[in-house]
This record gives sequence, structure tokens and C-alpha cells, in this order.
Amino acid sequence: MSRRLLGRRSGPAAAQLATARQAASLLLGYPDEELIARLPLLRASIAALPVAFAGPLGRFLDHVETTPLGRQQAEYVETFDLRRRCCLYLTYFTHGDTRKRGMALVQFKHLYSRAGMTLSDEELPDHLAVVLEFTATGDAARGERLLTEYRPGLELIRLALEERRSPYASVVQAVCATLPPVEAADRAAVLRLAQQGPPGEDVGLDPYGALPFAPPEFIPQPTPGASA
Repeated sequence: MSRRLLGRRSGPAAAQLATARQAASLLLGYPDEELIARLPLLRASIAALPVAFAGPLGRFLDHVETTPLGRQQAEYVETFDLRRRCCLYLTYFTHGDTRKRGMALVQFKHLYSRAGMTLSDEELPDHLAVVLEFTATGDAARGERLLTEYRPGLELIRLALEERRSPYASVVQAVCATLPPVEAADRAAVLRLAQQGPPGEDVGLDPYGALPFAPPEFIPQPTPGASA
């Protein structure tokens, strides 16, 4: 996916959404020297954003600036690669490791192609960072629909990161703040996912057992300015 910081805009509100989502996309990628080099540009870009976006993104930038890169990289792997509750692949929460997920991934690629964007081989198309990049710089309307359709998984990621007190919770809080308030149907879907986990087929994975997939508490709304 492209690494431009700012996407296409159609007005002040659209510009703010695009900037917040593109910044979050960069911050949800694997931390490397390129990210460190982009910190001044990221700081400048979020400075004029509403507090609901700038607050949590700024807190995460504070963390990046004060944490050694090696520790950040280990933290990223521990959080996102080793813990399925924090998985950043949106279709996993809806479809699990089933054949339906494969079909959903094809649909994601088709949307990107229709917008004239080609996905690199570095990441799957349903990775949250990729979807945010697409929404910010590709097709805002279709990207918004993807984020809305997979909102239960997104909120479950937020809950899991907040439970772990992960610095990355701030980034996902900012992403959720760019979307409309959670509707009742999405709240119910989050609770079902929390209690049951994603659907599964016999693909060699360990069973979920009796443990809930994520904390089954009633989903709270992100509070602007709240610490992660």
C-alpha cells in the first residue's frame, strides 16, 4: 500500500478524517526506522485535528518517541501476532478461519482494484492498517462501508487492547472516534464475539473451549482524552 501521509480530500471534515485514519494506518504498521523518521510529520499532521483524534494519536506518539525501537518491535509482535484477541485482520472476527473468510478477502481486493489501488504482497487486504490507508487515500465511501461492516471486530480489538493497557489502544480509540456511535446491533455482535469467538472450521486450530474470546462486558464508548 502507498505510504503517503495525506489522502484525497473533499472538504474540511473529510480532510480531518483522512488525516486521522492515515496517521493511524502508519502507527498500526510494524514499527521501524521509517516510522521514526516520520514522527515530526505525524506530529505536525495531527496538530490541527479535533481532540477526539489528536488526543489518543498524540499519546501514542509520546510512547513511540520515548520507547526504544527494539522494545516497540517486541511489543508489536507480542500484542498483534501472538494474541488472537488483538488480531488486526478484520475478517477474522466475522468469519474466523473459514472458507467464507477467503471469499471476503477477495472482495476486499476487488474494492481496492476498482479504486485503482494495487495491494503489495506484504499484508493481507483486511489488515486494519490497509483498510485505513484505503479509506484515507483510495475510496473514502467504500472504505467507510468496510469499517462500518466490520465494526464489531474493530470494537473488540479496542476492548482487548484496553484490557491489556496496551499503548496501541490509543490508536484504535482514535480510529473508532472517526466513525459514528456504535449502534445496538453492533453492540450485540461484539458481545456474541466476546462470548463465542469467531466461527471456525476443522482447519487444525486449537478449540476455543469454555473461555470467552474477549471480556464480555457491555461495550463502552471511547472517551476523548481518556488514557489507554
